[in-house]
Amino acid sequence: MAAISMRLPVIRKVVGPSVSRDGEKHLVIPGDTITTDTGYMRGHGTYVEDDKLIASVAGVVERVNKLVCVRALKSRYNGEVGDIVVGRITEVQQKRWKVETNSRLDSVLLLSSMNLPGGELRRRSAEDELAMRDYLQEGDLISAEVQSVFSDGALSLHTRSLKYGKLGQGVLVQVSPSLVKRQKTHFHDLPCGASVILGTNGFIWIYPTPEQKDGDTGGFTTNMEPVPLPDREVISRLRNCVMALVTQQLMLFDTSILYCYEASLPHQIKDILQPEVMEEIVLKTRQRLLDLEG
Repeated sequence: MAAISMRLPVIRKVVGPSVSRDGEKHLVIPGDTITTDTGYMRGHGTYVEDDKLIASVAGVVERVNKLVCVRALKSRYNGEVGDIVVGRITEVQQKRWKVETNSRLDSVLLLSSMNLPGGELRRRSAEDELAMRDYLQEGDLISAEVQSVFSDGALSLHTRSLKYGKLGQGVLVQVSPSLVKRQKTHFHDLPCGASVILGTNGFIWIYPTPEQKDGDTGGFTTNMEPVPLPDREVISRLRNCVMALVTQQLMLFDTSILYCYEASLPHQIKDILQPEVMEEIVLKTRQRLLDLEG
């Protein structure tokens, strides 16, 4: 007979509203007045009415000089050139692959926009085109960089750097793209023994940190050996920590994930997603992040 876990009601800690350092509210809902200053430019997610700049979506107010826009809390991924993404191959076509990247349209990875196995640089031949399914096939996960954006909004990807390519063993976590913080690098080797790729499209890949970096593989040789139990436990704990941060709407970046991992160590992996434990862990994480900023 299966065991049943029961939880008694507890008093939950009240987390204060998100307030910027200058005291202004930066979380808005549709209809909220962002500013009455006519010197600001209207950006995405806003409209002007009676000389007031008003939010048209629920999200976070972002200001770049005089441009004001609202980044929606939940939306499809809108790619920008240079973004690091994690995607899944959905179709093999002539001289290109279609890739699911959590955006409105499938992204495109051209045969000419990837390194051949071994990192060889040469013109692509008919033999390469026939061997496309040997490199990547439907269901494979890849890491790539956005090379350009087509006029219809579809993304063109490339994997010319050896740090990109086919992904091996690990865990994929899908979150809202708005919760992934943009940084200089989205590849992180965490001191706990695992690595993460924080795709700006909301796809997060957690995998065992490789013992040695293969510099000449071209990103296509994947290690399919069994993952040791300690590494699997670390990956499972990191996955649950990411889910806890997402549930509490905390931004995802290497420091927040590591702090959440350290705060979760007193608890078992399966208990992290219990509401009371989750709130306790995320509260500690948020406090450490505030102390770091202060």
